Amino acid sequence: MSPLVFHPIYSQLELPIRHRFPIEKYQGIHDRLCELQIPESRFIAPTPMTEKQLCQVYNPLYVKQLVSGTLDPKAMRRIGFPWSEQLIRRSLTAVGGTVLTAQLALEQGKALNLTGGYHHAFANYGSGFCLFNDLYLAALSMLQTKGVDKVLIFDCDVHQGDGTAKLAANNSQVYTVSIHGEKNFPARKQVSDLDFNLAKGTEDLEYLETVDQALNLALNTFGPDAVIYDAGVDIHINDDLGHLNITTDGVYQRDKLVFDICAQKGLPIAAVIGGGYQRDIKALVEVHLQLYRAAGIVA
Repeated sequence: MSPLVFHPIYSQLELPIRHRFPIEKYQGIHDRLCELQIPESRFIAPTPMTEKQLCQVYNPLYVKQLVSGTLDPKAMRRIGFPWSEQLIRRSLTAVGGTVLTAQLALEQGKALNLTGGYHHAFANYGSGFCLFNDLYLAALSMLQTKGVDKVLIFDCDVHQGDGTAKLAANNSQVYTVSIHGEKNFPARKQVSDLDFNLAKGTEDLEYLETVDQALNLALNTFGPDAVIYDAGVDIHINDDLGHLNITTDGVYQRDKLVFDICAQKGLPIAAVIGGGYQRDIKALVEVHLQLYRAAGIVA
């Protein structure tokens, strides 16, 4: 059975009224899976990343100031969250969850985190609700495993994985692919190894053809030993920030396509849920749930 990584702290963050980020969705996914007969014992709790671990990859001054609450207010506004000790605890645990998911995927072939996809975080600053880039950290952790020499980060969030692209730009062992809305955040895109820009209003057929083409091209070009998959659902037709017209079935077909191709190639895959910004949390959870359906976790 594919491991599921979760901690209640994923959703335990007080935010201002009407804040744009749907922090409740993580607990909502967990609860929905439990309603579908996934036992509580199936969920594995991660250990938070430490400041020392983060400083091995990211700018030590940025890490220290962010963790201690002394980061410049302008830099905090760029992240998009008000600073609190709970924000830091929650973020360190979430990042630790993705790293754990990556290790479990190597051991068992497939693993899923109930959060993750903080791809707008750079080495020395955060952005777009992302404090620390969990995808890049997870890739580096995979590379510490014998027999893993190359890792693909396959990012299907509607927003370009700009932080990931920049972090991996000079690392030949980490290959980045981003399939995203052309006219969406961030305004200034970075250069991934492969970028696929989608027009506003893109629908299922064109989208799925792009995902198929992108993944096969990446696998054939780079020949990775493992895959990290950012399954953002902000591509959904009802998403407040996405501007694409992908149906719920389209989300399911995308996720199934990615899992099936990786299985055919014998590649371990670690999946995170990425973005999704419907204000209707119940509806949003149902779209995120397609990842777990595609993975065979629930019917």
